[in-house]
Amino acid sequence: MSKQWDNNQDHHSFANVDNVRVTHLDLALSVQFEQKQLLGKVDLQLNYLDPQCRELYLDCRSLTIESIVDDVGQALAFSVDQQDPILGERLNISLLSATKQVSISYRTSADAQGLQWLTPQQTSGKQLPFLFSQSQPINARSWIPLQDSPKARITFSASVEVPKGMRAVMSAMNDASTPLDGKFIFEMEKPIPTHLLAIAVGDLQFGAIGPRTGVYAEPEVLSAAVKEFEDTERMVEIAESLLGPYPWGRYDMIVLPPSFPFGGMENPRLAFMTPTLIAGDKSLVSTVAHELAHSWTGNLVSNATWRDLWLNEGFTTYFTNRIVEAVFGKEQAQLEVVLEYGRLKEELASMPLAAQTLPANVQAGDPNDAFNRFTYDKASMFVHDLEKRLGRKSFDKFLYQYVSHFAFEAITTETFVDYAKQTLLVEHGDKISEQVLQEWVYGRGMPYWFTPPSSDSLDKVDALLTDWQAGGKIDKQNTQDWRVHHWQYFLGCLPESISQQTLMQLDEVFDFTHSTNAEIACDWYRVAIRNHYDPVLPALEKYLVKIGRGKFVRPLFTELQLAGYHTELAAIYAKARGGYHPSLAVQLDKQFAG
Repeated sequence: MSKQWDNNQDHHSFANVDNVRVTHLDLALSVQFEQKQLLGKVDLQLNYLDPQCRELYLDCRSLTIESIVDDVGQALAFSVDQQDPILGERLNISLLSATKQVSISYRTSADAQGLQWLTPQQTSGKQLPFLFSQSQPINARSWIPLQDSPKARITFSASVEVPKGMRAVMSAMNDASTPLDGKFIFEMEKPIPTHLLAIAVGDLQFGAIGPRTGVYAEPEVLSAAVKEFEDTERMVEIAESLLGPYPWGRYDMIVLPPSFPFGGMENPRLAFMTPTLIAGDKSLVSTVAHELAHSWTGNLVSNATWRDLWLNEGFTTYFTNRIVEAVFGKEQAQLEVVLEYGRLKEELASMPLAAQTLPANVQAGDPNDAFNRFTYDKASMFVHDLEKRLGRKSFDKFLYQYVSHFAFEAITTETFVDYAKQTLLVEHGDKISEQVLQEWVYGRGMPYWFTPPSSDSLDKVDALLTDWQAGGKIDKQNTQDWRVHHWQYFLGCLPESISQQTLMQLDEVFDFTHSTNAEIACDWYRVAIRNHYDPVLPALEKYLVKIGRGKFVRPLFTELQLAGYHTELAAIYAKARGGYHPSLAVQLDKQFAG
C-alpha cells in the first residue's frame, strides 16, 4: 500500500513555515572568485504564526555558519541537527520571546550546488571570470540560509561587492547605469518564492529592447541577443492583453554562458537565458515567451510544493503558445504544440504509469524529478482542452480571474481543483464535468477522449518521409521553406533503426552533424548514436563540452549509455563535467553511478 502524504506540506524543506515565517531578507554578499565562495550576512525578518514558537528551522546545504545574533546583537544558540542527501541540512535556531530578526554570518562552499564559478577561459571574452546561480528547485539553500520553500514568499534587499570592473545583477530591479566600482544595491519589494532568488556577476553590458525590456550579456554576445529577442516588448504587450498589467515593472533578460543548465529561468525582472536560443532566425525564442509567461503563472501564482509544479509549467506552456500565436502566427503555434506532444509521447512510452499524472508525486524523492513532460506538456494539453471546451473568450475570462484571485500566493493542486469546482463547474457545467476534471488532474496517461494535436504545415514533411521510405530520393530543394519545427518533426519521425548508408546520405544532403541549431543537432545526434553512426562522435564531443543545457545533455548521455558507448561516454564526460553547472553534474553523477 502506498504511503499517504500530507499534500499541504512541503516535503522538500526543513522549514517550520507554519509556525514562524521569514517575510524579508536583507542580504550582504562579497563575491570571492579566487576562493569560489560568497561571504554573506543575511538578516531574516520574522512573522510568528504561532506566538509560542521558540525555534526557527532553516534550510542549508554545505554552508559554514559563523555566527547568529538577534536584532539587538545577542547571540542565539543554534545547531545543525538534521541531514539528508537530497535536502541538505536543517539549521535549528533557538529564538527568544522578543526575537523579531535573526542575523546570520556565513560562507558558501566552493562546490555549492546553486552556484557556478567559471574561469575567464570558460567565458566569451576570456578576460574575466563569471558567476551565476540556479536556485530552482531547492538550491537557494546552498548560497543563503533560509526557508527554502515556495510556500515562504519573501521580499529582499541586497548589497553585493564584486571586483571592480565587473557587473552584478540580481532577480530585482537592475540599473544598467550603475558604475562598475565594485558595489551594487538591489531591491525586490514584491514577495517572491525563494527558488526565484538569483545572482550573476561577470563582464556584462546592457542592450535596450523597449521602454521596459532589455538584455544583459557579455559584449561578444550582446548585439546578436538584442536582435534575436527584439520582439520581447511586443510579447509583454500581448501577455498583458490576456492576463492583465505586467506586475514586475521591468522584464530584462541575461544571456548566460553555454553552461547554464536550462533553456531559461523565470527569475523576476531578470530572466536567465541560454545562448543556445540565439539561432539567428528567432526560431527558438518561444523560450523567451515562456519565461515571460511565468511572470503571471509561476511568479505571481506559484506552486506551494514541488508536487504542484504543473500549476506553474502547464499553464505557462499553454500561455507561451498563445503569445507565440499572437507574435509569430498560428502555424508556428500549432507546430510547437505538435512538438510538445511528441516529447510527451516519448515519456508516455517510458515512464511508469503511476508517474503519469499532473501532480509530480516526488514527496519522498528528488524534486528535480518533478521536471518532466507530464508537469509541462500533459498539463499544457489539459489547459488547451479547457480552452477548447469553454471557447477562447470564456476560457480567457477564467484564466484572468484565476491569476487575479491567487496573485502573490502559493497554491496546491487541491486548491486549484477546489477553485475549478467553484468556478468552472458552476459556470460551465454543461461543458466540463467533475469527472473530466479529476481524470485530467489525477488520471494516469492521457484521457480516453484526448485527440492529439496536428498541423497541416507538417503534411509536406509527412509526404517527403513517405516518398523517401518508399525508395524516393530526398531533394534539398523540397525543404527550403522548412522551419526548425519541421526539422525536429522530421528527425523525430525517422525509424528507430536506420542503415549506415542511409544515415550517411542524410548527412551528406543536410549536414546535420555540423548543424549550428542546437535543437536540430541534438535530435540528429540521438538518431546517430542509437544507430552507431560513428562519424558524429567528434562533433558530439565538442557539443557536449561546449553546451551545458540539461535538455540536450541528459538525453545524449542517456543515448550513449543505452547504445553501449561506455568508453566514449566516460571520456566525454570527463572533459565536459567541469564546465557543467553543479546542479546538473550532481544529477549526471547519480545517473552514471546507477
